[in-house]
This record gives sequence, structure tokens and C-alpha cells, in this order.
Amino acid sequence: MRVRATTEALIKEASSHYWKTDFFGYFKARGKLRGDPAFAGILSEGLLTGAERILDLGCGQGLLAAWLGAARRRHDERPHQWPKEWQPPPCPISFRGIELHGRDVWRAQLALGTGAEFEVGDITEADFGLVDAIVILDVLHYLAPDAQTRVLERACAALPPGGVMLLRVADAGSGFRFAVGHWIDWTVQVTHYRRAPRLYFRPLPEWQSLLNSMGMRCETLPMSAGTPFANTVLIARPHHKARPARNLTGSLIIQ
Repeated sequence: MRVRATTEALIKEASSHYWKTDFFGYFKARGKLRGDPAFAGILSEGLLTGAERILDLGCGQGLLAAWLGAARRRHDERPHQWPKEWQPPPCPISFRGIELHGRDVWRAQLALGTGAEFEVGDITEADFGLVDAIVILDVLHYLAPDAQTRVLERACAALPPGGVMLLRVADAGSGFRFAVGHWIDWTVQVTHYRRAPRLYFRPLPEWQSLLNSMGMRCETLPMSAGTPFANTVLIARPHHKARPARNLTGSLIIQ
């Protein structure tokens, strides 16, 4: 009960910032925060707990920053109501998002003000700096394989030994569920951005192998609960002993 109440409160607060933008920005925030299990999963599993400098690549309109900010405020103001099953939310000293689409960056800046830093940029070229955590959710399949590799290499170089990278991908080897997600993704790009992009997916073991070749140890966390998709989060840590991952039902995933 407490989890549900907290989730609803966070959706309401995080999306409320987007009334400052436009109807599309607000209703997109409401729908995405409610329908995408990644946001609650990041909190419940403590995937960013302790990260002081967070970089969100392909940040869209800044929903992750809005979500984490709402979580931090609720945890601090009502600690007795925070779900016991959830880890404490992060309290970053900086949050930076890079996004290719200027309209999304405008929404993020207007909604969140000085609470986070957002910039228009191409993640294949932008400077990542040095950070504690990098988040890349549903982004890399828009890049050709060579560009995917370059982005991941630069992301690994931006992390300290105790850092973490969260990479959500669609498992190209998962059959029908992958096909559904692929079709929906393509359709959204055509209807919203007026383009029909080439999409470059990989089977999950290929993503793991690629990250392992860069000196990263990976855990997997299914992240498509309640959706028809085949999404998985790879939790990659450089030179750091991996801990057992748990899916959203609490069961262990053994690699």
C-alpha cells in the first residue's frame, strides 16, 4: 500500500512541473512516469543511491531529473511514509542531461529551472566530463553499431572505479515481445518526430559481451513489467565487484 501511495504521489509531483511547458509535455510526463517501470525500479533497487554527479544521455524532457527530485523531497519531508522495501533516493549535487531534440530540452529547462542542467547535444560528440553515474535509457538503438561502441567507451572513461552505468536496451533475441517494441518505437518516431529512422538493436548477450570487453561487470534487471516490451537494464560497474541483481518481483538473476 505504501509503495502504491508513494508512486502516485511522485507521479503527481514530478509531472506537475510540466504544466509550465505545454499540454504535450505535461501529458507525456504523466503517461511516461505512470507507464514506464524504469522510474520506480531505479528507486526501489537503489540503482543511483549515493551518486552525487549524474549524467543522463538522451534525457528527453528531463523526466528522470524530475522524478529523482520529487523522490528526494518526499523522502526528506515524510521519511516515515517512504516504502521500507525501497532504498533511499539519491541526493545528487549535479544532474546533467544531454538531448538531441531542442524542444525537449526547452521543456526540461522550463519545467525544472536551475534544479538540473540540460543542453542540446549529440551524445556521440558531447563532452561527458567526470561523473558518478550515467543513465542511458532506450537511446543507443538509434545509433549505428560503431557509434554505440564509441558512446559506451566514452561513458566508461567518464566513470570512477565506484561508478555505475544504467543501460536499458530491448533484447533483440527475445522474439515476439521485441518485435512489438520495435514496431511501437518506429511508429512513435514517424508520428512524433516525422522521421523513419534505422534502428540498431542487439541481443542481450551481445550488449553484455561489449561492456565486458570494456572492463565493465554487468548485472541484468528485467525492466518491462506491465508492458508488452522486452526491455532489460544492464547495471555496469567498472572495476567493482557486482552484486546480485533482483528483478521487480525480488527473484535473483544468475548470469
